[in-house]
Amino acid sequence: MSKLTMDQSMSKLTMNQAMSKLTVNQTMSKLKMNQATKLTVNQAMSKQTVNQAIPFKLLLTTNSCYLVSIPSDSIEGIFDALKNCALISKCFGDVGLGVHCVRASGSYLEGIKGKSNGIVPMLRVFNATSEFVEQGSSKRLGALTAYLEPWHADIFEFLELKKNTGKEEMRAKNLAYALWVPDLFMRRVEADDDWTLMCPYECPGLDEVFGQEFETLYQMYERENKGKKTIRAQKLWFAIFESQTQTGSPYMLYKDSCNRKSNQQNLGTIKCSNLCTEIVEFSSPDQIASCCTASLALNKFVQSDGTFHFEQLRYVTAVAVKNLDKLIDRNVYPVLEAEISNKKHRPIGLGVQGLADAFILMRYPFDSPEAKQLNKEIFETIYFAALDASCELAEKYGPYETYPGSPVSKGILQHDMWNVKPITHLDWASLRQRITKHGVRNSLLVAVAPSEVTSLILDINDSVSAYCSHVYKLSYSRNGFCVRRNLVEDLTDRGLWNEDIKNQIIAAGGSMQGIASIPEDLKDLYKTVWEMKQKVILELAADRGAFIDQSQSVAIHMRDANYGKLTSMHYCGWRLGLKTGLYSLKTAMNNKTTDFLETRDEILLDQQFHSLYSSSFEGSICQVNRHLLKILLVSYANFLRGK
Repeated sequence: MSKLTMDQSMSKLTMNQAMSKLTVNQTMSKLKMNQATKLTVNQAMSKQTVNQAIPFKLLLTTNSCYLVSIPSDSIEGIFDALKNCALISKCFGDVGLGVHCVRASGSYLEGIKGKSNGIVPMLRVFNATSEFVEQGSSKRLGALTAYLEPWHADIFEFLELKKNTGKEEMRAKNLAYALWVPDLFMRRVEADDDWTLMCPYECPGLDEVFGQEFETLYQMYERENKGKKTIRAQKLWFAIFESQTQTGSPYMLYKDSCNRKSNQQNLGTIKCSNLCTEIVEFSSPDQIASCCTASLALNKFVQSDGTFHFEQLRYVTAVAVKNLDKLIDRNVYPVLEAEISNKKHRPIGLGVQGLADAFILMRYPFDSPEAKQLNKEIFETIYFAALDASCELAEKYGPYETYPGSPVSKGILQHDMWNVKPITHLDWASLRQRITKHGVRNSLLVAVAPSEVTSLILDINDSVSAYCSHVYKLSYSRNGFCVRRNLVEDLTDRGLWNEDIKNQIIAAGGSMQGIASIPEDLKDLYKTVWEMKQKVILELAADRGAFIDQSQSVAIHMRDANYGKLTSMHYCGWRLGLKTGLYSLKTAMNNKTTDFLETRDEILLDQQFHSLYSSSFEGSICQVNRHLLKILLVSYANFLRGK
């Protein structure tokens, strides 16, 4: 595929005038909304309530996430997958790659009468490819996460690939790594039982089944002594712990939850997630799963009186869903297998950012009962509105091709799979009746991505995370670092903002818990993620998980991470029924110099630029953001017109 420029990619888009533009009146009449909530997609972006994923902004290729399964354990299968990953990366896509089917080291190779070298040399080739294939003239590095099930005989070598120590020929550091964990493994670790490592060539089919089918097949291979090696399950668990504390990976996703709670379970077994663990879709040798994502800026729905505007959230969610659905048909696909999959199943991934900012604006501490309740209400509203909009599209265009046989076609929604009852006043009964009659246009709707970069455009916190620190550095700012706007405003309102307070906050790495002159209510409101129990983070994830039909990137921050704490955290997430148990693990020792390591490292580089937060700084943020948003909106408008 030739290198795509903006003009070339635009010329490949064949849009006709029949594209149904969302007029305000049409949508408003259906939702019976107040005039104040009227906005089109372009207006939603300009009002900063909707934010698109980074690949959309760099080049209008729209789909940012791809899930690739190696078609077969052969030279042809492996290098077909490699080629697809290269083409996807070239077109700004990030890749999740399932490698479970590749035979283990030492396994017999019939064609050459030799033995396999296993997955490590293969992943080093993928690693080199991700470094070689640039995303848009080095605007963004290629990114790939390799997924492996813990029964694979090369699992210990897999856990070493990201480490900085050891032989370089056994490392592939540019890749990210994730485990696709069956429930059986978690139970074996908990009971301190044996665990058998197997080769997929000698014990085929384990990656093709989940739940009871997987356990039956796995235990049959154990009885037949087909495994490569039997170990104590906790030995492998400790190796996982060691890798996570050193490198922050592997990520942890629970295979059975991902499959049992998927609306795509009628298609087959889901074998992996994407780069950031929030997209959970079916892939196969002839289908590469892909997804276009966007996020809602939750802080924009908090009104001046401190209440949350749920009706506006419903409306903007519907606008975003219809927009993302259109992009499925307008997309330029890097590989045919992705186009086939996307148009058959029509998944989208609508997420959020700025949850922490919404809590602050409503004066809810992140770990408070009020925040817990609002978290549930927000995601129930988003899921309801997304289903409602998708049903409306299905009424007009018909349901997606593989809708028959899906859980939703049988009246089973995401929260039903979690055994959770809705808590809002939304009319679920009426919606179910409409879905029964018309179906839905999209197999999947909600996915909560990290949004670590896109949230910078709106100057809010990423995704559903709590703030790591209330001091941060801007790379384009000569002033070195800044204290967060909301905090400065609150301190100013109480007559507490001064040079001494500023220096104390900086010295504490962005924390206020040890500053005596700051009131307790502000300490609670501005508590950082390092100062919260991580069980709170997991419980919030589980509460909203019942209304997320894909998954969510779960970030954990842990001081003095040890075997016991990490084990408790993993088992808490697993028992809560999370699909993604861990995306990002950040650890810090329990002292001021490393509590907020990322922020502190940047601040210490520019100590000579210490300065107070000022209106000129705020203006510089707004100027940069408005300039970028203007570019995006012009590009987006041209994209919709087919220019």
